[in-house]
Amino acid sequence: MLINMLLKTEQGELEALLSGIAAGDREALARLYCRTRAAVYALALSILRNACDAQDVTQDVFVRVWERAPQYRPQGSPMAWLLTIARNESRMKLRQAGRYVELGEGEWLAIPADASAVTPEDRQVLQGALAALSDTERQVVLLHAAAGLKHREIAGLLELPLATVLSKYHRALKKLRSKLEGDDTL
Repeated sequence: MLINMLLKTEQGELEALLSGIAAGDREALARLYCRTRAAVYALALSILRNACDAQDVTQDVFVRVWERAPQYRPQGSPMAWLLTIARNESRMKLRQAGRYVELGEGEWLAIPADASAVTPEDRQVLQGALAALSDTERQVVLLHAAAGLKHREIAGLLELPLATVLSKYHRALKKLRSKLEGDDTL
């Protein structure tokens, strides 16, 4: 019950920021950027597999949000709307470049981490564990953990059946647990 109330509060706050952006409030855009940039970047990075391109797309996403905020209708999750823009911008960048490159291990370190409790050693361990996941598993985990999206929203965003998202999420958690506990048998 408390979690649902918190999610509704978060959704309401993001919708209020989008309304402010639609009215031309640059401060609302700055606050939205601060609250959501890590999730947008994580999705872009998981698709593009290049830190520089992911940073470019992240900036492009917030330009598009500024342009399209008046068209936003609060019918679903504002975060899902934002990440749909990120997914589309990332795919467009891939099409324009005509390529798909492997993500270097060090590039996962470029994911913004605002939490001061995350040490460089923790980030290195997390990056190693995430590298053990498939692309889709990594996207599902990052969207759930970094963006706080529900599995149903992730399914819609990635255009996958809900059952597939759930199975990939649970499989990824098993892989992460195994990797972090030092058992690489999976």
